[in-house]
Amino acid sequence: MTRIDIIARDDMNAEQASAYDAAKEAGDPLGGPFYAYIRIPDLFQKSQDMRNCLGAGPLSGRERQIVLLVVSRHWDARYPWFAQSRNGLKIGLDREIIDAINARQTPELSDERERMCFVVASELLSTRKLSDATYAAAEAVMGENDLVALVAATGQFVMTCCTANAFDVDPPEDQPVPLLP
Repeated sequence: MTRIDIIARDDMNAEQASAYDAAKEAGDPLGGPFYAYIRIPDLFQKSQDMRNCLGAGPLSGRERQIVLLVVSRHWDARYPWFAQSRNGLKIGLDREIIDAINARQTPELSDERERMCFVVASELLSTRKLSDATYAAAEAVMGENDLVALVAATGQFVMTCCTANAFDVDPPEDQPVPLLP
């Protein structure tokens, strides 16, 4: 059960309601960790802005989705995993890729950039840094700007997963790919 009360729109103060309404109108997410963030409307808005900036950034949808799946799996974050596995299927990631990440295995990725996204996110999470060899390979494959976006996407989604885990935000029952134990 979610530890944090979900504030109904009618119970929000003016600042919360304004941030919520703007996000709803823009089609931004309102659930998951955003249930917590709405308590601090500026944090709610800034987290939406960061998410949107990275979503419109240089990583392809598939590349970014691989990163978000790796981070969700690393943190065993149930709500983020639900949302990102659903989004991955929606944008055309093969179920085998999602299942491999869920099983903590290396997925078969024929695209060099997608493979590098998996490697960089996995190494950052497991070692808290990048080895010289991984950094050199990532810079060669991604280029410096796209590598910055890759690292930022990894870190930004750590915050999402930590928030979801801290407040035990529950995913819906109808998960397309349940998180493995």
